[in-house]
Amino acid sequence: MLSTFYINNKQLSLSRFPVEQTNRSLQAWDAADEYLINYLNENNLLNNTDNTKAQEILVFNDSFGAISLSCSIQKVYSVNDSYISHQGLLYNQQVNQTCLLQNNNVTLLSSLAKLPCNVNIILYKIPKSKSLLIAQLMQIKNIMHENTLFIAAARAKDIHSSTLKLFEKYIGDTTTSLAVKKARLVFCKKNQMAEFNNPFPTVWPLENTHFTISNHANVFAREQLDLGARFFLQHLPKVKSNARVIDLGCGNGVIGLSLLANQAVSVQNSMLVTFIDESYMAVASAKDNIENNLPNLSTQCKFINNDCLTNIVSESTDLILCNPPFHQQQAVTDHIAWQMFKDSYRVLKKDGELRIIGNRQLGYHVKLQRLFSKTTLIASNKKFVVISAFK
Repeated sequence: MLSTFYINNKQLSLSRFPVEQTNRSLQAWDAADEYLINYLNENNLLNNTDNTKAQEILVFNDSFGAISLSCSIQKVYSVNDSYISHQGLLYNQQVNQTCLLQNNNVTLLSSLAKLPCNVNIILYKIPKSKSLLIAQLMQIKNIMHENTLFIAAARAKDIHSSTLKLFEKYIGDTTTSLAVKKARLVFCKKNQMAEFNNPFPTVWPLENTHFTISNHANVFAREQLDLGARFFLQHLPKVKSNARVIDLGCGNGVIGLSLLANQAVSVQNSMLVTFIDESYMAVASAKDNIENNLPNLSTQCKFINNDCLTNIVSESTDLILCNPPFHQQQAVTDHIAWQMFKDSYRVLKKDGELRIIGNRQLGYHVKLQRLFSKTTLIASNKKFVVISAFK
């Protein structure tokens, strides 16, 4: 949905990304974004106190650019683990060129990038993942100065006493605002506390193998194999020599890793596996896991951050393996799964296979039957189904 974000006499027309998604009722900003920017403007915090130098602002987890673009007259660094959120920011920046005036001041940084050290203001949207929250707070503590202004924001119902304790533990003195439109702000001042050892990436053994899995903070099922992946691993196909395979929504890459490991040596040595995810931490984890566990096959693997299969060559792939997500940030939606299925149909060769796993109640077989000539239920249990679809 294209929605207007009114901030301090500035009107930004913001869209969720990708703009073609079927669920157009979802807004590209929320009450926490609005509260945060209004607070900055009402307290005159975005104006330069030193006319020779712009404020440097570090923004975390800005879903589609509402915060970053509202501050873009300053020097803004926008940190995100989501490739799609970054693409959404760039799209909205382009759409709003005429009202932004100085719209070249936003620098995109991945969640694993080195943070700038001279920022005046840190604006932080609290993520759903507790692990990502901890990892980012540890990063932030290292670059905060005594006078750095730190403000976090989220829906009031997502700010628990346990959340505030994490801010106090990893940064320092923490206070909160009153709730406005069911959103709340969190303010932190750095204090001199003991340093913490970074627990990320998490490393754990993959059951029934000799492999060790490494997961960065924002990767799903960070400390053990999740139930869906465990069931999917029991029903991976055998592939032919010279097969071109994509692990779509790869997460830590355990599906593609296991597929490679399960093939005969002659097939292993001719396969090309591409690991694709929109999470920077996921793709980095997948790359680490191939290099650490199958180093002799790492040259046959590619690792790409992408919005599903955007710009992947049509009719170029023999097999796509996928565990589709059913949410984007805080919103529950099936548009990502539908985009994955449509993209897969385009990218598969004739007689190519898409094999997915999903929760039984999601009804993915109905969507697949609208696209593919042949769909087969490979396996099911009380919670999951594994479905094969051939082009």
